[in-house]
Amino acid sequence: MAQKLVIVGAGMASGRALEHLLEAQADAYDVTLFNAEPRGNYNRLMLSPVLSGDKTYAEIVTHDAEWYEAHGVTCRFGEKVISIDRARKVVVGENGEVPYDKLLLGTGSTPFMIPLPGHDLEGVIAYRDLEDTERMMQLGAVSGAKAVVIGGGLLGLEAAAGMAAQGVDVTVVHIMGHLMERQLDEAAGYLLRKALVDKGITVLCKANSREIRGENGKVRALMLDDGTELPCDLLVMAVGIRPHVALAKAADLAVGRGVQVDDAMQTSDADILALGECVEHGGAIFGLVAPLYDQAKVVAKTLLGQPAAFVNKEVSTKLKVTGCDLFSAGDFAEGEGREDIVFRDPARGVYKRLVLENNRIIGAVMYGDTADGTWFYNHIKDRTDISEMRDTLIFGPAFAGGSPVDPMAAVAALPRDAEICGCNGICKGTIVDAIGAGAIDLGKVRAVTKASGSCGTCTGLVEQVLAVSLGDAYAAPAAQPMCGCTDLTHEDVRRLIKASELKSMPGVWQELGWKTSCGCHSCRPALNFYLLADWPDDYADDPQSRFVNERNHANIQKDGTYSVVPRMWGGITNAAELRAIADAADKYKVPTVKVTGGQRIDLLGVKKADLPYIWADLNAAGMVSGHAYAKGLRTVKTCVGTDHCRFGTQDSTGLGIKLEQRLWGSWTPHKVKLAVSGCPRNCAEATCKDVGIICVDSGFEIGVGGAAGMDLKEIQPLAKVATEAEAIELTVAFVQLYREHAKYLDRPYKWLAKVGLDWVRAQIVADKAQRAALVARFDHSQTIYQIDPWDALSSAEAKRAFAPLADLTLEAAE
Repeated sequence: MAQKLVIVGAGMASGRALEHLLEAQADAYDVTLFNAEPRGNYNRLMLSPVLSGDKTYAEIVTHDAEWYEAHGVTCRFGEKVISIDRARKVVVGENGEVPYDKLLLGTGSTPFMIPLPGHDLEGVIAYRDLEDTERMMQLGAVSGAKAVVIGGGLLGLEAAAGMAAQGVDVTVVHIMGHLMERQLDEAAGYLLRKALVDKGITVLCKANSREIRGENGKVRALMLDDGTELPCDLLVMAVGIRPHVALAKAADLAVGRGVQVDDAMQTSDADILALGECVEHGGAIFGLVAPLYDQAKVVAKTLLGQPAAFVNKEVSTKLKVTGCDLFSAGDFAEGEGREDIVFRDPARGVYKRLVLENNRIIGAVMYGDTADGTWFYNHIKDRTDISEMRDTLIFGPAFAGGSPVDPMAAVAALPRDAEICGCNGICKGTIVDAIGAGAIDLGKVRAVTKASGSCGTCTGLVEQVLAVSLGDAYAAPAAQPMCGCTDLTHEDVRRLIKASELKSMPGVWQELGWKTSCGCHSCRPALNFYLLADWPDDYADDPQSRFVNERNHANIQKDGTYSVVPRMWGGITNAAELRAIADAADKYKVPTVKVTGGQRIDLLGVKKADLPYIWADLNAAGMVSGHAYAKGLRTVKTCVGTDHCRFGTQDSTGLGIKLEQRLWGSWTPHKVKLAVSGCPRNCAEATCKDVGIICVDSGFEIGVGGAAGMDLKEIQPLAKVATEAEAIELTVAFVQLYREHAKYLDRPYKWLAKVGLDWVRAQIVADKAQRAALVARFDHSQTIYQIDPWDALSSAEAKRAFAPLADLTLEAAE
């Protein structure tokens, strides 16, 4: 009969230990797994991409319900463990007791909350789990929202970057002189700060927090020591973590800074093991994933009665913050007898610094180009004498012999014990052996060895090892499938929808071999858009396959209320519209009225039940939805042009209004923003929009593919035309080409990077017949879908129907 193993905590460390245990001897234990969160193991390193919108939660799940069921693990998720009765060998949960033969504690850590006055206000949170992430994502739906992040370490910067990507105005407050001072030297910290500021994040270093101020029980602002007040709707503390030891301490286990364990990961009770961020080993506590995974291997062997010992090895840190590559390893502090080799390339934003002592590398810091990080780290670890390559050392392995060599040859020359994946401690030899045993692509190598399976920063290096090992037999990695329901990519699905004339979602699921008959939160919104865009006459929009904001025709706010944004054509309004907005604000007790960055007025804090009624009043005044919630046209920003400005060269306001009236209501793969500036002074900020038009004396310069979020992109020149009619025709054709070819949730600049601007020009600038056909298809689609959703909800019957419509369950992150 199998022994009983109880695990407390379903985090990454205990999840990896469980994997090793089941792989070695699946029937050794009858496993019960407790977790206070209402879910199992997910990759917390990937919460930042979820926050920024690059990934969904489903994509970072490590062990889903099917995995636990297939391995016979009894899951007690959402249930806290109250106590451990060591005498009876029983774990006491909220819903009853579970006996154990062996107990594994993986209780992790708790975020440290600075005990500032006001730290217990509503809206003061940490950044540790999915709930924190979702809270920050909700703030992104609030127009004009502000957030303050206390802490300029990795976690704080990831929180700031993710919220900024959602459109939040973010300020980072850091008490030290430069960011990430534990991992970066001052020069690299300066470059990181500059990159963040360039992306719109305010960074305050040497700033000490004094007090958190609130109003009606909610956070309102952070007060600094110098009297500066930073207004905020959300305050995130990311100032460190502490081992979560309360359960172990109550059970009278040996506890120092963490739960004390020996080399076998056993606590002071031989039948209770511990691992992860909750433990203390040899006086050290742990926050990086690499040592946690080493501990997991030892735990599995100890549970199986096999000899094993955890050794706390020096690790490198390869990080990615807001698109900035960072690497640090070893000791990079200044000291007697040490010397630096520094490489700077300001134009490329590259900085590298090596710290040498006695002809050995003892520390390395890199910013902007970290490709050689593993090579330098291996020299630090191996204490390599670098005297013979000192002159070219800073240039990495490509110049190790004094002259440039093929980078692939440098990978081939790495020894078998060279570490490739720092998170999982996987060396080149392990990967090469796995390839020799049949793991001939990245997915199979990852499945067998775990390399590139955690933070993902070593993925490129793993692919290089594959290419070197397989030679001509190596196939470049295929594009990622659309979701877990299918092996097809977005591009494959879209092509087949057209080629096979699939005109319904059930038809796609059936004909394309979907693994589930009703799709998931990732593929349903995409399929809904593809079918809508490709078959406007045959496909009816499915509200259940839209994100929550699009289903409710409004942006949900963090307190459950909604924002109402009437459309203002080209930013132009009049007294009657303003009077209607003011009357609506009074009638429905709207707490906040905000002028948006897109030249409109946002009514914030409207109750869901009032949405149909406030819109009935606004519709009566001639105003339609601004679609501020939509994957569609948002705004066309304009300056006053020749109407009032002495510098204006063309009627930018009039052109902006014509474009907005032509394009509004069109569903697109992602939100689309336009701007028209009346002269090259660019007051409408046209050079960072999806489509930007600059008026000049000779006509109109049209650019596409700009962005002003976390990726700052200047528009690329599409065409120069002489007339308004040509400018409108080219813009409409571009939007339709984007609708017909782009991957769902790709902004135009990402789509352009894939297809190339030359291809786009060939379609809509050079080929006038193709351009006309695109415009015709767009206009035809508009005859079907260019409606104000609130006008359709004006009847009493529609108002009654709205409440259940708003409660549909597809709550995927936008």
